[in-house]
Amino acid sequence: MRVRVLGSSAGGGFPQWNCNCPNCDAYRKGSITLRARTQSSIAASVDQDNWVLFNASPDILEQIKAFPALQPARALRDTAIKAVFLIDAQIDHTTGLYMLREHRQPLELWCHALVRDDLVSGNPLLKVLEHYCGVNWHDVPLGGAGFSMDGVPGLRLEALPLISNAPPYSPHRDRPQPGDNVGASLTDISSGKRLFYAPGLGQMEPHVWAAMQTADCVLVDGTLWTNDEMITLGASAKTSRDMGHMPQSGPDGMIEWLDKLPASTRKVLIHINNTNPILDELSPQRDVLREHGIEVSFDGMEIEL
Repeated sequence: MRVRVLGSSAGGGFPQWNCNCPNCDAYRKGSITLRARTQSSIAASVDQDNWVLFNASPDILEQIKAFPALQPARALRDTAIKAVFLIDAQIDHTTGLYMLREHRQPLELWCHALVRDDLVSGNPLLKVLEHYCGVNWHDVPLGGAGFSMDGVPGLRLEALPLISNAPPYSPHRDRPQPGDNVGASLTDISSGKRLFYAPGLGQMEPHVWAAMQTADCVLVDGTLWTNDEMITLGASAKTSRDMGHMPQSGPDGMIEWLDKLPASTRKVLIHINNTNPILDELSPQRDVLREHGIEVSFDGMEIEL
């Protein structure tokens, strides 16, 4: 199984267009220890000819240009993207669907029914796409034996409900329901190798922890370093956990949990906010991650399992 990190940043990307936090300011002044990042998305394939896209960020066109495998050029109009899997209905994970509107067939879209509801009502993206390529919607079951996608051979997926938060336009905002946010276990059917993907993870639950323990690689929420990061900077009145993201540091933080995984598990953070000091490759916080064997994803990162 091959997994490509198309975008590694949280919503807004890095640097964020209107932000002058220490990271964004340093990047604009030419710091060589910070690299630009687009909004979070990955692509996965077993045969490397047919790919499933996880989330469609507003930066999708830039991400496709940077990854020629998604454009095999077998015909005048072509794509290697056979399906799109949405983990939630957030703007930074769905707006890119507009950029795929020129598709000659309906997009094969996989998401939970609650996510579809939000994209029909609160943010009627799917209704707009009906005037273009349209979508073939597939409901994503939670848990169970998992499922496969037509056109994406050799890959089996399982969706796990996560405690995070629904978008501001969702009726479930601050009252999350199972299915508003999901993590995904990706399994190479032939080799049995497994990756667990959860860019938004607000709380560790038994079924999520079980999935992480059986994964060969975990690609998980790296949004904020501390729980009060946004408050301290004056960027928000909400804590990391209020926004549906486990901070990396502190009690019951992501580092504490990742330390409990088997030594053989590859541990990678994704969905990194522009304020997070781990973006600076020479920061003390990045040194802490290295000491714990935790990697920080970047745009173009390749994971082979």
